[in-house]
Amino acid sequence: MAAITAADVNKLRTMTGAGMMDCKKALVEAEGDFEAARDLLRKQGQKIADKRSDNETSEGVVLAAVSQDGTNGKLVSLACETEPVSKVPDFKELAQRILDTAVKTDAATKEELLAASQEDGRALQEHITDLMGKIGEKLVVTAYENITAEKVASYIHSDNKKGVLVAMKNVGGADVSTVGRDVAMQIVAMKPVALDKDGVDAATIEREIEIGKEQARADGKPEAMLEKIAQGKLNKFYKESTLLNQEFVKDNSMTIAQLLDKTSKGLTVSDFKRVAIIG
Repeated sequence: MAAITAADVNKLRTMTGAGMMDCKKALVEAEGDFEAARDLLRKQGQKIADKRSDNETSEGVVLAAVSQDGTNGKLVSLACETEPVSKVPDFKELAQRILDTAVKTDAATKEELLAASQEDGRALQEHITDLMGKIGEKLVVTAYENITAEKVASYIHSDNKKGVLVAMKNVGGADVSTVGRDVAMQIVAMKPVALDKDGVDAATIEREIEIGKEQARADGKPEAMLEKIAQGKLNKFYKESTLLNQEFVKDNSMTIAQLLDKTSKGLTVSDFKRVAIIG
């Protein structure tokens, strides 16, 4: 059997980024064949991915990028199992690679993004799996959003675990960078379920009406009044839970719709995406 030197181990470590002991073990098993050793390390990553597939991923990072002309935004979240892993350079570099790949390829879906070819010819998902083998934790792209609009604003919260893209229309010639960021911060904080009441799905509306009726019934209200009371509570839900009807957190004398219109007549939000890694 070929003798495995420290230089060989270091060479494989440079090639793969894997730990010294893992590299030495792979070279020994591959009898000094570097390509076979690389394959073994990749298989190790897949084994860890399979073994830890059901593990919770409650830590990680959310990243965003907006095109230079401000008309497109990308939002990605890479999750891991523990906070220390989310802080290591390799994890941060992988998250940036994922975002850079999204920008370069303009992938339409998460599946398309993960299948995107890298400079070494392998798919992005293979690089994610490789890092799993190196650090021994489950890593997963939990979300990917891609928005195009007249203007797109982004915001990443200070914990780097929550992010938002906001698509705006009827911009005209206005500078909407400040209001766009304010609206994105609002979405992070207030978690709207839709743009306005027309965007709330039927199941949610039905659930809110039933909850309103049950609350009124528990308060001893007559059956004949339950529907009216429930509709009133539904309107309150719209005000609190749909973006354009929410009070602006920085100035509750106006709604988000009024804030936008005040910034530039007719300015509004056409879509938004909120991504969060939940611990």
